[in-house]
Amino acid sequence: MNLKTKDLTLIAIFVALTSVCSWISIPSAVPFTLQTFAVFLTVGLLGGKRGSIAMLVYILLGALGVPVFSNFTGGLGILFGSTGGYIIGFLGSALIMWSIMRFFGEKPVVLAVSMLTGLLVCYIFGTAWFMLVYLNSKGAVSLFTVLSWCVIPFIIPDTIKIILALVLTNKLKKHIK
Repeated sequence: MNLKTKDLTLIAIFVALTSVCSWISIPSAVPFTLQTFAVFLTVGLLGGKRGSIAMLVYILLGALGVPVFSNFTGGLGILFGSTGGYIIGFLGSALIMWSIMRFFGEKPVVLAVSMLTGLLVCYIFGTAWFMLVYLNSKGAVSLFTVLSWCVIPFIIPDTIKIILALVLTNKLKKHIK
């Protein structure tokens, strides 16, 4: 992996951006944050390789206890908690976006499809994780119940975040090579 100083600087900036976006939160059972927006914008602007590395660094910083997650939290307890699967799902989102863009290019429609697919990956991983943690701590819960808690309320806000990320990516991409 051959990363230049500019690459490392951009990765660090977007890790910081993701952290700030996680702190912007509307409280609920699973807080509404701008983390997914940051994932989409990061991969959209930095590309798959640097964007995926940024998400990995973000998750690793949080795992080490740096308060980069929502509500200024961090640590393995958060990652192993009920919402940790969604955070780890950010890396899955970045990787699937990278794969789609690698095979089909970076035209706006491809980027939009990659973001929607990335969101789906995050939802699937996070929901499965939530169900497992919930099962181990409180007992069985139905898929419909978990979807009604953790996915359905987020579909419209996440769609808006994708639209915003697409607009900003198209406007800013020429400035980040």
